[in-house]
Amino acid sequence: MSYLNISNDLLNHNNALSTAKEIYQQPEMWQKTQDLLEENAETIDAFLKPILATKNLRIILTGAGSSSYIGQCLAPLLLKDNNVEAIATTDLVSGPHLYFKKKTPTLLVSFSRSGDSPESLAAANLYTQLVDTCYQLVITCNEEGALYKSVKADEKNMVFLLPPETHDQSFAMTSSFTSMLYVGLKILSKHAIDLNTVCKATMAVINEQNDDIKILTRKNFWRVVFLGSNGLKSLAREASLKLLELTDGQIVTTYESSLGFRHGPKAIISGNTIVFVFISNDPHTRQYDLDLLNEIRRDRKAGLVVALSSEIEGMEPKRDHIIIKGLKDANDCELMFPLIVYAQLYAFHSALKLGNSPDSPCVSGTVNRVVQGVTIHPYNAR
Repeated sequence: MSYLNISNDLLNHNNALSTAKEIYQQPEMWQKTQDLLEENAETIDAFLKPILATKNLRIILTGAGSSSYIGQCLAPLLLKDNNVEAIATTDLVSGPHLYFKKKTPTLLVSFSRSGDSPESLAAANLYTQLVDTCYQLVITCNEEGALYKSVKADEKNMVFLLPPETHDQSFAMTSSFTSMLYVGLKILSKHAIDLNTVCKATMAVINEQNDDIKILTRKNFWRVVFLGSNGLKSLAREASLKLLELTDGQIVTTYESSLGFRHGPKAIISGNTIVFVFISNDPHTRQYDLDLLNEIRRDRKAGLVVALSSEIEGMEPKRDHIIIKGLKDANDCELMFPLIVYAQLYAFHSALKLGNSPDSPCVSGTVNRVVQGVTIHPYNAR
């Protein structure tokens, strides 16, 4: 089987087969993940129900790199009903005294593709030392990972293991990111997710937009901006990182919120800049996204401005719009999945255009699939 309309021989030649396969397989992985959620529903409910009923419970969503962005995408969607914070393990480890609250009951939800990131292990250890009433939920893709093994051995805590195919073998997180995001939404949020519709919309992006995205990367934009509001801002952050990783920093990327972009970051725009705007489905938020979209177009400074939206309403005709099919009535958490897959495809084809290897994009070897070179220093409680 070939992936993304590229023969396997060519994908292998360009060291791109794993990334292409892992982008393409995502809807199937979400279905497999849903099957696992259903199989383990009673266990999950038995673990979480009494914890979520705890008075003054604090929930920390954590991870490193892309895994931390999962928590950042989720936090705005969970805030209405919970005391939720997204704090990266890289922050928890360097400043535990700033983040952990000894007397506050806390659920630490860790997202980790490999479960071997040194900061993830250190954060979990510090957490148990510094918080009196602590619970851990680990969401991971690797049963051989140290984090999985450590939590699995503790009956007080819980680990949810995703399908083995989500343990991406390529450098960049793609199916691991979206599948762990899906688990977080299903376990922790009250938002309805029509998985069949989401999968159908995402496959439409892969099958119908792929060739257009490939053509778009040939326009040689050397600055790329991703914008979105609330949870979609953090999704824009992940999109920006994907492009930066797969092109080995050859393309300058950034992200911001639609309203925040005017406060300085807008200065990045020049004639060789392409701006992608993730348009929210929330009626109130959408107004701000459209205001900025139309403003950037009126400025006539950007090389290209592309709106990714579930509907055309409120946007100027005969402009560059990417319509995500079938999600006009969806919430933003459902919209996240096809949006990030579009960005993954843009990053993948940008890497190939530059002659870079998506499966192993860092030519110097200074950036690794599982981070290396981290020294965990002993913490002396204050």
